[in-house]
Amino acid sequence: MLRTIAGSGTLTQAIRLTMDRNLCSSSSAGVAAKRLTGKVAVVTASTEGIGYAIAERLGQEGAKVVVSSRKQQNVDRAVNDLRSAGLEVSGIKCHVANATDRKALFDHAAQKFGGIDILVSNAAVNPEVGGVLECSESAWDKIFDVNVKCSYLLAKEAVPFLRERKGGSIVFISSIAGFQPFQLLGAYSVSKTALFGLTKAASQELATENIRVNCIAPGVVQTKFAGALQESDAAKEETLSRIPMGRIAQPKEISGVCAFLVSDDASYVTGETIVASGGMPSRL
Repeated sequence: MLRTIAGSGTLTQAIRLTMDRNLCSSSSAGVAAKRLTGKVAVVTASTEGIGYAIAERLGQEGAKVVVSSRKQQNVDRAVNDLRSAGLEVSGIKCHVANATDRKALFDHAAQKFGGIDILVSNAAVNPEVGGVLECSESAWDKIFDVNVKCSYLLAKEAVPFLRERKGGSIVFISSIAGFQPFQLLGAYSVSKTALFGLTKAASQELATENIRVNCIAPGVVQTKFAGALQESDAAKEETLSRIPMGRIAQPKEISGVCAFLVSDDASYVTGETIVASGGMPSRL
């Protein structure tokens, strides 16, 4: 799928560069802005990876954050870790494909923190690896049910809460694969393309209500979810061959983009997809 990088030291050099930048640190010392004080954020699939990093960053910038996951033990762990870092956080088990769970998620945020200003829709699945036309019907249905339909339903169900606050922000987490499909993630890539359209359509409908809708398209990020692209040194080197910056992103590099989009610094930004891919090709 990917061409191989010449030179055996490439992967080691890329990892060293990431560590030298101190991108893996969970300390809030480097976050000076408090752009989200007084805001309440709901982040789905936020007990690890990109979702956790976003919840952490929004909390560091002053937001009260509700984290969620399909498993209660993961929610408990994330809440404990974030509270230990001095952040104001609550959590609830939520499978985004379950209507009762989604309602409980928003009700929890409103009851716990008095309202909702921000929704970050991050939940996604990819039950099969392979080309788009090799995908089974059952896997296709599951991918589009969670990645697209549930993102739509979460936004739809969040809007009444945002209207109560006279405005707010919705962010969908898509992928660079939505622009340039990954051969091993065919159906997943198409589902992420759909989120670009959802962002455009919803942003136009909500713009006059001061509700902004934007999207982030991360490149390859060091998470369990991206394991298929990083399962061996050889796979990592092949992946790196597509990244001009020569390294895989850390989750907190995506969280900073999200913090910008939901803050007043992006008050005139809606309907946009921000790409954070280390230079990977990113337009249709």
